Amino acid sequence: MTMWARLAGAVFSCVVAMPLAAQEFSGLARLDTEESVVEDVRRATELTLFLSQAVPYRVFTLDDPKRLVMDFREVDFRGLDAESFDKSDRVDAVRFGPLRPGWSRMIVDLTEPLEVQFAGMQVSEADGTAIVEVVLRPSNDADFAARAGAPNDPDWAFLMAADPVDPQQSDDTGPVVIVIDPGHGGIDPGATYQDVLEADITLALALELAAALGRIEGVQPAVTRTADTFVPLQERLTLARGARADLFISLHADALRGFQATGASVYTLTQEASEDASLRMAERHESGDLLAGVDLSGQGDEVATVLQDLVRLETAAAGERFAEHLVTAMGDTGVVLNSRPRRQAELAVLNAADFPSVLLEVGFLSNADDRARLTTPQGRAPIVAAVTLAVGRWAIEEAALAPLIRQ
Repeated sequence: MTMWARLAGAVFSCVVAMPLAAQEFSGLARLDTEESVVEDVRRATELTLFLSQAVPYRVFTLDDPKRLVMDFREVDFRGLDAESFDKSDRVDAVRFGPLRPGWSRMIVDLTEPLEVQFAGMQVSEADGTAIVEVVLRPSNDADFAARAGAPNDPDWAFLMAADPVDPQQSDDTGPVVIVIDPGHGGIDPGATYQDVLEADITLALALELAAALGRIEGVQPAVTRTADTFVPLQERLTLARGARADLFISLHADALRGFQATGASVYTLTQEASEDASLRMAERHESGDLLAGVDLSGQGDEVATVLQDLVRLETAAAGERFAEHLVTAMGDTGVVLNSRPRRQAELAVLNAADFPSVLLEVGFLSNADDRARLTTPQGRAPIVAAVTLAVGRWAIEEAALAPLIRQ
C-alpha cells in the first residue's frame, strides 16, 4: 500500500471534513395529511395524495417483498401518520421520508400482488395544488414479478452504482483519506428506541469524528452523508472510491428487546460468520435498502478480477489490524465495550476490495446507560477519542509494514 510512504515522513496542513453527501431535505410540496389516504374501493386499492403543488414523480413496483414505490421531487411528509393514512386491507405498512438530496420516497408494502392500473396527477388551475392518484388491481405472483423493477432512468443510476476501480491506480500524494459512513438515514432510520434513532446518533458521531480527524496532520476525513438523507449501500462504497479512501469506518448502533446487551463492538468482513450477533448484524444492516425500496437483485459490489482478489487479501488484513487498534484504543479512552468486542460478519458495506474497512457498533439504544452516553456529545467523546487514537496507531504500524508488504 504505497500511501504509507507519505504517512511516514511527509507533513501536511490540517484540513476539514469533506462532505460526500449534499444538502438537507427542503420539502418543496407539502402533503395534506388529513385528506391523503390509501384505501380499498371495491376490488381496487386506491392511493390518493393531496399536495400543495405539482412536483415530478414516478411510480413502480418491486418484488420480494412486494411493494409499491413512489418517488417525488420532493414532498414533505412530516405530520403524516402511517396508521391513519393506511385504511387498506391489502397494505401491510407504509413508510416515507427523504431519499436523497432533492428527492423523497413513499414505500407501500403489499400483502398480495397488485398491479398499477392507473397513475396520474391532476393540477388545479385555480391554486396550483395537485392530486396524485394510483389505482392498484389484484394480480398474481408471476405477472407481478414480471412487471416489477425500477424504470431505466439515468438520474437514478446511483441506486445501482457499482464502480470498481483498478487497484493499481492510487494517489500517492495528498492526505490520507478516512471515510466515515454514518449508517442509515432519511427513509431508513435504523434501530429506534424511545424516539432515539440510530440514524441520528450515527450522523452526530460521524460529524464529530470528522472534526476530530480533520485536526490530525496529514489526515483528510470524508463522510458519506452530512444530513438526514438515505444513501444506498452500494453508493456508500462508490462515494468512498470517489474520495480515494484509505480507510472506511461504518458507524452503527442497535436496539434489542430487554436491556442486557451493552457496549461497543467492531466488525470486520468474513464469509463464514455463524454466531447469532453477527448473523443479526448482517440481516439488519442489509435490510435498509429493501426497506427504502431499492431493488438489490444482481447489484452486489462484485470483485471483477483476480488482481482485486489479491488486493483484498492486503486490505482485509489492514482492516483487521485497524479493528484490533480500535478495540484497544476504546479500552484506553474508557469506552464501554461489549463482552465480545471483536466480531466478524458477512456485511456488504465491508466487501470492497480496494480499501480496508470496519464496522463500529457503538452500543445499544435499548440499554439506558448506552442510550444516555450516545445521545450527548460528552457521552460520545470517548468514542471520538478512541477512533482518533486508533487511526494514529494504525497509521504508524501500516507505515512500518509497507516495505514488507511491497516485497
